[in-house]
Amino acid sequence: MTTPAVARVGITPEAAVVLRRLRAQHGPLMFHQSGGCCDGSAPMCFPTSEFIVGDADVLLGVLRDGDAETPVWISGSQFELWKHTQLLLDVVAGRGAGFSVEAPEGVRFLTRSRVFDPAEQAWLEACHAPRGRDLPGGEAATSEAPG
Repeated sequence: MTTPAVARVGITPEAAVVLRRLRAQHGPLMFHQSGGCCDGSAPMCFPTSEFIVGDADVLLGVLRDGDAETPVWISGSQFELWKHTQLLLDVVAGRGAGFSVEAPEGVRFLTRSRVFDPAEQAWLEACHAPRGRDLPGGEAATSEAPG
């Protein structure tokens, strides 16, 4: 039995609704999974033109909704700690303390997670997770990245 492709990141239907609304207001967006400042370990959502992906940042995947693509990045050091978990972006009522674009909406994104089973982990270990330095143009090149 083969293990199907495993996504490193996903989004709940409720969070996808908020993301669509934010995209209509701000244009193309991206997430960067925060590693501790401001909102703790909250996923931060930014217009793609306002965030520079670092060379060591890891592309977890691309959330696709019709023609819209929203890349989800994490720092390389944070990825090493969380690479055994699938991250699920969700949304809850309340205002976060960060600079994420949903802050004025009265909601905040948060990350839920689950540990990959051994077969999923083995499959993922065979798949290279692209880093910022691997993609010409940084987040602009994510349409070719795994999702």
